[in-house]
Amino acid sequence: QVEVVESGGGLVQAGESLRLSCTTSGFTFDAVSMGWFRQAPGKEREAVTCISWSGGSTYYADSVKGRFTISRDNAKNTLYLQMNSLRPEDTAMYYCAAASRTAYTDDFLCHRGRSSAYWGQGTQVTVSS
Repeated sequence: QVEVVESGGGLVQAGESLRLSCTTSGFTFDAVSMGWFRQAPGKEREAVTCISWSGGSTYYADSVKGRFTISRDNAKNTLYLQMNSLRPEDTAMYYCAAASRTAYTDDFLCHRGRSSAYWGQGTQVTVSS
């Protein structure tokens, strides 16, 4: 049984930082790409960042480049998202996604793989101005 559980969201002021975590079980974590997506009210879910199984390749949306950092600890089956210099427009529900195929690259997961990914329930991030 696949489980994907996000944590670490909260309410912060603009300019502050948050670190999200995603703990997983039920699949071979160190064999698949992982990613973070977000969805703001009234908007479609969008890819924020994805990382390859080894951590050697990453994709970032332009809106978060230089501010967010994705990382993974394969020994702990855990994915992280360090978010710095947060802005009100970063406010959204943040979801962790695991590729359902080992062949999915980080780029593929972020751009086309979401329909077949394993998803968590999300963690809310709210940034006040």
